[in-house]
Amino acid sequence: MREQTRQGLRSPGRRQGTRRRALPAAATVTIGVMTLGTLAPPAASASDSAASAAAATRPDTIQQSLNALVRDDGIPAALASVQDRNSRIRTCTAGVGDLTTGSKVPRDGQVRIGSNTKTFVAVVVLQLVAEQKVDLDTSVDTYLPGLVRGKRIDGHRITVRQLLQHTSGLPNYSNHLGDDVRYYTPRELLATALQHPADFAPGTSWKYSNTNYVLAGLIVQKVTGRPLAEEIDRRVVRHAGLRHTYFPAPGDASIREPHPHGYYRESADVPLRDITETDPSWGWAAGQMISTGSDLNRFFSALLAGRLLPSAQLAQMRSTVPAEATFGPGARYGLGLVSRPLPCGSLSWGHGGSFPGYETRGGATDDGRATNVAVTMQLTDEAGRRNLERAVDTALCR
Repeated sequence: MREQTRQGLRSPGRRQGTRRRALPAAATVTIGVMTLGTLAPPAASASDSAASAAAATRPDTIQQSLNALVRDDGIPAALASVQDRNSRIRTCTAGVGDLTTGSKVPRDGQVRIGSNTKTFVAVVVLQLVAEQKVDLDTSVDTYLPGLVRGKRIDGHRITVRQLLQHTSGLPNYSNHLGDDVRYYTPRELLATALQHPADFAPGTSWKYSNTNYVLAGLIVQKVTGRPLAEEIDRRVVRHAGLRHTYFPAPGDASIREPHPHGYYRESADVPLRDITETDPSWGWAAGQMISTGSDLNRFFSALLAGRLLPSAQLAQMRSTVPAEATFGPGARYGLGLVSRPLPCGSLSWGHGGSFPGYETRGGATDDGRATNVAVTMQLTDEAGRRNLERAVDTALCR
């Protein structure tokens, strides 16, 4: 695949490219900026009201960030959901939700969340660790005997921890899928990876690879005897009260609830293409899920607060290794969880994701702040990615 659409699942979209051929073209429309900000706090105290009044007199930096993404980076739409320390949620939008009709961007609309899916999968695996059904330092071959064999690849030598932390050395299947947009089984994705040699010996380095999470998903299914989608829904989505998050069923190319359309542009001199509806199976455990900004904030906040994992497993998840090559300066990767330093001095924890038509960035802090920003076009340039990350940092530090 060329630098087109299977860029997704890179992480939050830096150098680990995955690409998909774009789908049918949509009409080209001039992209304008609109605002649909809302604030939904609980009943405010006098001090809260005074603070809100003071904030109202300042420029709205979050809205300005979204407007800039649309205006300066040529993105059709941007959506943000911001949660403060008191769990008050604000949503903002900019741009156009559908370039053909010119419709507004749905407030807190659903988007394809790409590699944020990995954190959901990691939570399920770590819950199984807490239940003593999986051991992080046991080999993959223990759970999937004989399945992982290839050029310098042996499942006996790769541990579950190395899968979740991207230290297995397994090649990234999504770099080798080609342009064929169709339904893929998880084992087909794995087989694609195993046609290529390992990137390094297990445990000797770090490199982002979607193949790791396909294997993690297969382990979940083998150990539980249930489909991965059902385990994520039962153990995480419903437990965390996520009302707009789901794992699409096989063959489901749609997005269920109100959503902005997702687009792709092959080059600056060609029209944007609408690629909203696509078979997401090539992402599977590495990036198939759909959610909203507010649900992602709720998920990461619940995770950091210890509501999804026992303290021992949460500590393992937050044990990190350097990951700057993919996630940027100061970034570190735990078990399906990324830490990034904020310009205001604290850390954010999250993941981010990239999927054809959508790019998401976000994070949560230990003191209860959370932000997610989504745009409706994959970002292939470093400047655009930095601008998106800056919008998240602005909201978290506000």
